[in-house]
Amino acid sequence: MKKILCVSYRSWAIKIFDMLEESMSDHDFKIIRNKEDYSDEQLFEFEPDLVLWYGWSWKIPLEIINKYDCLCLHPSPLPKYRGGSPIQNQIINNEKVSAVTIFKMSEGFDDGDIIFQAPISLSGGVEDVFKRMEEIGFSATYSLISSGYSLTKQDHSEASVYKRRKQSDSEITIDEITNKPAEYIYNKIRMLRDPYPNAYIVDKFGRKLFITQAFLEED
Repeated sequence: MKKILCVSYRSWAIKIFDMLEESMSDHDFKIIRNKEDYSDEQLFEFEPDLVLWYGWSWKIPLEIINKYDCLCLHPSPLPKYRGGSPIQNQIINNEKVSAVTIFKMSEGFDDGDIIFQAPISLSGGVEDVFKRMEEIGFSATYSLISSGYSLTKQDHSEASVYKRRKQSDSEITIDEITNKPAEYIYNKIRMLRDPYPNAYIVDKFGRKLFITQAFLEED
């Protein structure tokens, strides 16, 4: 029996954790479901064999990474699209296919050795991408818990890093409407459905009109 600590605040990651706990009753799971409920002291007290930091946005102390087997799931074909908002940054760049990557955490952000990587479509809204992530992430994690894993180093020369998008980045500006193709605007709207700050335009009075659905007319 393994003691497995699962830490997240994102619904898609928690769904993966819940499926693992339900299907792997021979292991001892402890699931942290929001940032406020987590503390390093809890982790040390639980003394896990494995820690899953899926969808976690904060720096993990190096002491923890060095002492425990810490894994992370990142929705990009690492080493490409390291950093924040990976789904949004890929969609706005008109990428059609991404990847679900599980890697062993190290001192740097998203630069640890890769355990698992499989392609995932970026079509539809973010909720569609999340559903695919849940299915692939659950299957891959179930396998690595059951059978162990091997490591493949990232090619750091191929790395690209993107910053986390801010709420102000959700505005569809007049410049974008004037100079960007319709597919860019469509991508911006579909990548910013809940739980992300929705795309919006600002009227002459400074009021925001939020846009959550769009359809792209094909040629």
